[in-house]
Amino acid sequence: MKYLHLIWAALFRRKTRTILTLVSIIAAFLLFGMLDAVRTGFDQAGNSANGAERLQTGSKLSFIQTLPSSLEARIAQVPGVKMVTYANWFGGAYQDPHNQVFSFAVAPNYIDIYPEIAVSAAERKAFDDTRTGALVGEKLAQRFHWKVGDKIPMQSTIFPNHEGSKNWTFDIAGIMHSKDKKAAGFYDQLFLLHWKYFDETTPYNRGQVGWYVTRVSDVNQADRVAKAIDAISANSDHETRTQTEAAATASWMKQLADIGLIVSSIMGAVFFTLLLLSGNTMMQAVRERTSELAVLKTIGFSSHAVLAMVLAESVLLLLLGGVLGLALAMLVVGGVHAAMGGAIPMAPVDGGIWLHGLLLMIIVGLLVGALPAMRAMRLNIVDALAGR
Repeated sequence: MKYLHLIWAALFRRKTRTILTLVSIIAAFLLFGMLDAVRTGFDQAGNSANGAERLQTGSKLSFIQTLPSSLEARIAQVPGVKMVTYANWFGGAYQDPHNQVFSFAVAPNYIDIYPEIAVSAAERKAFDDTRTGALVGEKLAQRFHWKVGDKIPMQSTIFPNHEGSKNWTFDIAGIMHSKDKKAAGFYDQLFLLHWKYFDETTPYNRGQVGWYVTRVSDVNQADRVAKAIDAISANSDHETRTQTEAAATASWMKQLADIGLIVSSIMGAVFFTLLLLSGNTMMQAVRERTSELAVLKTIGFSSHAVLAMVLAESVLLLLLGGVLGLALAMLVVGGVHAAMGGAIPMAPVDGGIWLHGLLLMIIVGLLVGALPAMRAMRLNIVDALAGR
């Protein structure tokens, strides 16, 4: 710390160059914070405190393959199963195909298996009594300015109705509120309709179920229950794969888009460019100060002390830009998430993202400063003072 003033002075010796480099670093870590928030948000989608008690059973072949409705009764008889429900993917979009909505056709007891979703008794009854009724998440309703009693035109990107049209109409019977803040971004975006109405209206479903959700009596017996459920359909034309809710949600997300791979690819390109840019800045900075570094050695600074000072300068450069970038990401992520009404899952820029970011800053700083620091350490005093 006693050499901090020297390191600081060296860092801002060329203010314009340093500021431009800092802007690039800020942009890189702003992007890192936002993308990591999206990745974390998708990883947390569907997770909740009660999720460990639930298993999801889908087709072993593909999540778009359906299962026979007759499995419900057989799954319910498996020892350890407390409750079973089912749902189908509806593939809804509102007004524009780009306004995709997480819309499911669900069994009458679907809400009962999700205690983290709150619906008033009156609205639940209205949903049960209305054939074309729908329950919508709080954030989704806010996003499109829906309210109870509204008649909503919804387009299915997958299923036409009995008239051959993909345009459906639903009556909003209630608003769902999430009790679980961790999973609120997912549940607050749901649009639930009646499976019976869906099955009777489209000629393509014919009593088939997209997936089953099972609530187990004992979390410690979940693996045994999952194996017993899959054994029901073993060697049939509809073999199943039963997973925990978290694993099933992650599998769904990965089949829709591998968010982790997308984020890693973008950040890899960004940080590779940052390495080149910051490395060039540090190389120029050390080259311009060759005689000054030689003077430091002349007055008693060891080669290792000079090495440490150059590395510290590089790390400080990355820390300054990175901390500002992540601080800006905290503000931007909150604003973007609020502006989009939670349509895209985005976790807050929390301690985990900050820890990853700080580690990246230090690692990149050391990598960037390694070559110029080695050059400064090996500097020959006579040659440097002679300008060679």
